[in-house]
Amino acid sequence: MARSYYAIIDVGSNTMRLVIYLREKGGRLREVENVKAVARLRNHLMDDGLLSTEGIQILLTTLKSFKQVAESYPLEEMVCVATATIRQAQNQAEIIHQVSEHTGFDMRILSDHEEAYYGYLAVVNSTPVTEGITVDIGGGSTEVTYFKDRELIESHSFPFGALTLKQDFFKKDLPTEEEMSDLRHYLIEQFQSLPWLKKKNVPLIGIGGGARNLVQIDQNLKEYPLAGLHQYKMKDSDLAFIKNYLFTLNMKKLQKVEGLSKDRADIILPATEVFHSLYDSVHASGFILSRKGLRDGVFFEQLTSDMGTALFPNVLEESIQELISDYELNVKHIQHVQHLAHDLFHQLHDRGIGSLRKRDWQEVKRASYVFNLGEYIDNESSSQHTFYLLANRTIDGLMHMERLRMALMASFKNKTVFKQFLDPYKQWFLKDERKKIRLLGSMLKFCYSLDSTRRQTVEKLELSNDGEDLRVTLYCKGAYMPEEYQAEKQKKHLEKSLKKTIELSFVENKK
Repeated sequence: MARSYYAIIDVGSNTMRLVIYLREKGGRLREVENVKAVARLRNHLMDDGLLSTEGIQILLTTLKSFKQVAESYPLEEMVCVATATIRQAQNQAEIIHQVSEHTGFDMRILSDHEEAYYGYLAVVNSTPVTEGITVDIGGGSTEVTYFKDRELIESHSFPFGALTLKQDFFKKDLPTEEEMSDLRHYLIEQFQSLPWLKKKNVPLIGIGGGARNLVQIDQNLKEYPLAGLHQYKMKDSDLAFIKNYLFTLNMKKLQKVEGLSKDRADIILPATEVFHSLYDSVHASGFILSRKGLRDGVFFEQLTSDMGTALFPNVLEESIQELISDYELNVKHIQHVQHLAHDLFHQLHDRGIGSLRKRDWQEVKRASYVFNLGEYIDNESSSQHTFYLLANRTIDGLMHMERLRMALMASFKNKTVFKQFLDPYKQWFLKDERKKIRLLGSMLKFCYSLDSTRRQTVEKLELSNDGEDLRVTLYCKGAYMPEEYQAEKQKKHLEKSLKKTIELSFVENKK
């Protein structure tokens, strides 16, 4: 099957990027190439509003180099978009002409509303957040949006970015305390000018390089053990700590901070102050990073052009389907195990066994889609592969803690291996939470053993109490010996979690 590649060039005020995507079997786009150039075009926008000859030359030289990289791929489509600096340039018509003449690119200049909209679209199509404020700080502008029930309600573009704030408020590369204080007062005043930003008490979702660097610094300082930046959550105290920490460093030390790009060292403080001031204005419930931004939003719009809506119906379901496709999972087998797990879970719940809550079922169902997917790599060490793949792969629609819980359930093998996987994250959970995850994992493992030959032999199960012990009657069609053998072997994990003896009874289903 021929591979489909798509490319987008994002001409920003601080950086320019070429990103090339491969369209996966499931239809989603996977990034395969990401080329960055720190052009800082904003510094070449003159007082008369014209982009200087030097600035245009930097733009053209960078685009030509991007074109050479892109030509090594059989592209289905190439998109070139530009944001604040080109949008604000008085000679934008000449710039567009020069770009077309020297590169052949039809550069599209996004309006401030479009720039904000694409950021919002990327967030709602790649995170579980249904109501929030997005903020995307570039070199020359800052876009904010408010969405509720995943629908865009408000958007605004402020005519300042990390580069312009540095130029306007800092005399040198690094600010004084007074300059930082002046910047904070200015930003709060700007944010409070929009009534819809005030005291929303919703998540603040950061987009772009500044937000990404902020999260990388936080993860490095905390020696964060889980992989991935997308959907990582920080608190107000985290933002304040990092801002104060960075402020104490000289430029030489700042450039060596783990997680901070050297080319952003001189603009990270203005960017951090934007996030912190906006967090306070919004009374945000947390700061979440979205690694998906403007470029992804542009393609999301195109991918959904024939759907009648630009919103994916369910972000997590899309991601689960992507996993099923990537690891060639047996859908019929999954659905049957879910059916058995549903019966077992609700019969335990109805009897008050295992301290199960109705909402726990959603976690069991989620993990059942990907239970033991590590078999795709190696059957003997499938549990290890399952945990590693799920714990270290971004799954759109799942926050980091939710992803970890799913990885622990879906990789359950036995108590010893479970504790081994859990150990780096042990302090993240209360003792009762750890027990619950182990119980749900052992329940899934038992239900998978009931369809060990993928023939849907065990059609249903019924649970009954025999004093303190449990009896599970399993109604089967056809030969059930392999399932009986596996179930007898695997029930011990469930018995240990429930602290009950389980007696299994396999019978032929007469119905």
